[in-house]
Amino acid sequence: MLRLWVSLIVLVMGVSQVAFAETPTVLKAGVSLVREVPPALMGTWRVAAALKSTDSPTNFKKTSVDIWNLSRNNDVINLSNPFTGATASINVSYVNKSTIKFTKVGDYDNQKLTDCVEITLSGDKFVGVNTLTLVTYSRNGNAVVSTKTATYALTGAKISGAGILGN
Repeated sequence: MLRLWVSLIVLVMGVSQVAFAETPTVLKAGVSLVREVPPALMGTWRVAAALKSTDSPTNFKKTSVDIWNLSRNNDVINLSNPFTGATASINVSYVNKSTIKFTKVGDYDNQKLTDCVEITLSGDKFVGVNTLTLVTYSRNGNAVVSTKTATYALTGAKISGAGILGN
């Protein structure tokens, strides 16, 4: 009988601990999404952009053609443009198979230009969208003077790098 009571007490205490247990704190460690970016993205691309919408047609071109050189060094992807001499590290925010979202920010005097790009790779081509935000700050940098946006449809064709020659 004593064994039965001890077993019953142990069982009840075990159930009460399960029923009233605190939810454990879960710590999440991030793994760089750069590692998930398909290697096929690296290389040199001819990128055409066509304006879809804007709130400031005088500030954004209707069309443009650029060259993007994309390279990876460990967990950093760099994008450079030999036409303009511009270079920037990109911040990858999403990767799902062949779809990649990234952001790059450029600071120019009292302006900040943010490109939010989403592209989908298909072999040696991609299609996507680039949403630009141009923020102009006061000369002392304490106040936003204006914010202008534009959305471009992108098409890209690889001109050199992995994949173009079947490797």
